[in-house]
Parts: sequence; C-alpha cells; structure tokens
Amino acid sequence: MPLFGNTFSPKKTPPRKCASLSNLNLLDRSTREIELGLEYGMPTMNLAGQSLKFENGQWVAESGSFTGDRREMQRLRKRNQQLEEENNLLRLKVDILLDMLSETTAESHLMEKELEELKSHSRRRK
Repeated sequence: MPLFGNTFSPKKTPPRKCASLSNLNLLDRSTREIELGLEYGMPTMNLAGQSLKFENGQWVAESGSFTGDRREMQRLRKRNQQLEEENNLLRLKVDILLDMLSETTAESHLMEKELEELKSHSRRRK
C-alpha cells in the first residue's frame, strides 16, 4: 500500500480522428505533384559541352545544342555513305573475281583430265 496516495495509473489517450492531419492525401495525383514539386521532367545532362536529354529510352541531343557541329555531322554522314557504297562495290567485285577464279579453276581441271586421257590413249596405241 502506498504511503502518499494511489498507485501510478496513467490516463488513457483518446483515439485518433484521422491518420494524417494533412489534407494533401485527399488531393489527386496531378495536384499533389504540383503542390509537392514531384514533376521532374526529362532527365538531362551536359557531356563535352553538348546538352543531351533522355527520351523514349535513348539519349537524344537537345535541339540547338550543337549548332556548330551540324555541318561536321552532315559531312561525316555523307562521307560514311560514300564509304558504304564503295565497300559494297568492292564486295561485288570480290564476288565476281571469286566466281571467275572458280570457273577458270574448273576449266583447268577439265583440261588436265582431258590431257591425261589423251596421254593414256596414246600410250595404249604404241
């Protein structure tokens, strides 16, 4: 039994009225994004003085970021196209030369065979 009065018994706390006192959870998503600053936009980065942005799963140069390099890009694309055409032409020439080589090799084997047959016929007659 306590000397000075009742034992310690804390009062019960009243139940909470709402989980959150903020009314932001009642707003729709777009309003929350505007209010809380959750609109990030496109990810961008600067690389070697060129501004790039991430669109549709690929990094794309922002318009106007390499205005001085556009002429260089066009020149390189044109040169690349010329080299691809030249490469295709050279491959065609190699294919034609291989066909010619196989044809002459086959003809030479036939001639050797005929020569061997003629030699064998001439030996039999003697």
